[in-house]
Order: sequence, then structure tokens, then C-alpha cells
Amino acid sequence: MKIELNQNKIFLNNNGSIEEIHPFWLRERVDGEEFLDKGTQQRLFDPSTMNGEIIVKKAEIKNGFLEVNFNDGVKSKLDINKLETEFLNKDTVIKAILKRKWDSSLKNVKNFEFKEGFYESKEMHDLLVSFYEYGFVIIKNVPSENNYIVNFANSIGSVRRTNFGEHFNVKSKSNPNDLAYTTLHLSPHTDNPYRNPVPCIQLLHCIENEVSGGYSTLVDGFTVSEKLKKEDPEAYKILTEVKVRFKFTDKNVMLEDWAELIQLDEEKNFKQVRFSPRLDYVPILEKKKLDQYYKARKKLSDMYNSEKNRIEFKLAPKDLMMMDNYRVLHGRTKYDPDEGNRFLQGCYIDFDSTEGKLRHLKRKFKI
Repeated sequence: MKIELNQNKIFLNNNGSIEEIHPFWLRERVDGEEFLDKGTQQRLFDPSTMNGEIIVKKAEIKNGFLEVNFNDGVKSKLDINKLETEFLNKDTVIKAILKRKWDSSLKNVKNFEFKEGFYESKEMHDLLVSFYEYGFVIIKNVPSENNYIVNFANSIGSVRRTNFGEHFNVKSKSNPNDLAYTTLHLSPHTDNPYRNPVPCIQLLHCIENEVSGGYSTLVDGFTVSEKLKKEDPEAYKILTEVKVRFKFTDKNVMLEDWAELIQLDEEKNFKQVRFSPRLDYVPILEKKKLDQYYKARKKLSDMYNSEKNRIEFKLAPKDLMMMDNYRVLHGRTKYDPDEGNRFLQGCYIDFDSTEGKLRHLKRKFKI
């Protein structure tokens, strides 16, 4: 991919495919101090109000810059490397990180150590990359003062407040409004599938864990979905097409949203899983289609609950786990409250928090 000039016209040569670059597109990107605020990187002019008849009067390539004179009198030096990044027309940071498939054989995933200056460190950059690769990370020795999880979340981005509050306490209590607040076994699930939009990322911080049970379990919904697509395309197809109703109700709120169990993006690639069988309601369809749907859902559930696809571990006090709620299902083994306390705190953040932080750190460390 390279920029070429011909009689004051500017072309993009992409492996032999040559297209003229629109002069107005280049004019929008002038970045002299009179056109772009260096602190905010926001334009000091409004291109939507400009006359579209922009013409390149002169153009040269010098020392990695495209020097352009436009017919409205503006002269600019444009960084060719920056332009070529834009020519890709896609996210070169987040989507460039390859999702790593994993199952019960997953070993030696790096844990990260909390320390002073952590939030602005190269270690935080590496943590976020690992998070996008595997869908989860564990940080050791995060201070366990009450509500520190909120400080941690807000140091990445902003806490996503829900009807459970800015943060929530995960421990057994009487008259719970969610099974998480019991000592029961919790099968693999994603959180809050009844919200629009669903919270993207869940943080869980272990404050106390004195019981022999209560192990955390994780399943990679991305890996399972890809396995299902290969092993049973018809089951995969119906689960990506039929929307079910997810519903949450307590004395203060009623929440509902409709979605597929496996959601795809506009290019038919994996985007998100929602799975919480205690909360979903399948729509009324013709009997034959429902037979197909229930069979497919059962197969998906069996895969989520299979030991082959699950990792299991015990969180220690000061461990903080961050999970992609669009990708990773989590659960818990049952425990006996008579053995001692099991107390975790949780909260949610959205992808704009982790994406913005990662882009900032890549800029800071020139990665």
C-alpha cells in the first residue's frame, strides 16, 4: 500500500489496485495548528459546512509527508504513515488482537501483580491485551479495603451503575433477589442478559474466602460457539437467528430484552453470547422449529457445562478477576457457609473504558 502522484492527483496503490483519493477527504485531515487543537485532537473547523469543490493544486511527497496545496488556499503536510493507517478502514488496535481459543486444557495464563503506579504502567497495557486475547485476567494483591473495586474500575474507565448499585456484595443473604447471593451451585452464565445494552465487563474482587468450596468456573463462549458451528451447523444457525426474551423482576424494577443466544456482527462473525437459562423465555414458534431450537439449546448447554470446556480455580483474598461478559461465562461451585466467610465484591464497566485505556497506553509507550 502506497501513495502515488500523477498530475496533481493523488492515488492509493493497494497491491496493484489503484484508486484516486478524494481531495475533500484529504482536506478534512489538515492538521496545522490553525486547523486542529493539539490537546484534544478536535478540528477547529467544521468540514460539513465547506464547499465540496475542493481541488489539489499541487502535491509532493517529501520525507514521509504528503505536502498538499488546496484550491481554497490551505497548505498542509500530512503524515503518510497516519494516512495509510486510515486507509485500512478498520480498528487497528482492539480488533487486531487475536482471540485465543481455550478450554479445560488452558495452562499458565499470566496473572498480573498490582503495585504502585499500576494504572499507567506497561503492565496495565499487557493486562488489557491479555484480557482481549483470553476474555479474562486475574490481578493479584489488589487492596481489599471496602469498595476498592470501584477505585480500580474508575482508574480504567467508569463504573456502569445498575439497579444492584455502583457495586454489589456477593455473599449469602436472606431473601436474595439473585441466586448469586446464595450458597448454591451456579452453572455457567453471563450476567444481566436482560439489559439493553448488556454490561460489557464484570469485575469480581475477593475480600474473604474461608470455605473449601465456592470455586470460580469459567467457560469461553467464543470457543464453544466455534465448536458448535463446526460440529452442528444447523444448531448454530438457529441459535444465531431466534431471539429469546430475557427477564429480571424484583420489587423495584422489571427489565427485559430480546436477543439470540449467540449474536453475530454485520460480517457474521462472533460478537456476543447471552446465556442464563433461569431468566430466558423462548417465543412461540411452529412446533417443528421449536423442536429444532430446544435440541440446539440443549446441545449448547451441554457444551457449556462440560468439564472439557471449563476451567476451575479458587480466588484468594485480594485477587481481582476481570471478565468479558460478552464472551466468557462464569459460575461457582456450591459451598458450606458454616465453614467460614466467602465475600466478593463486583461491579461493571463497558468496553469504551478498556478500549480507551489501551489506546492511551499504546500512545504513551509508543507501541
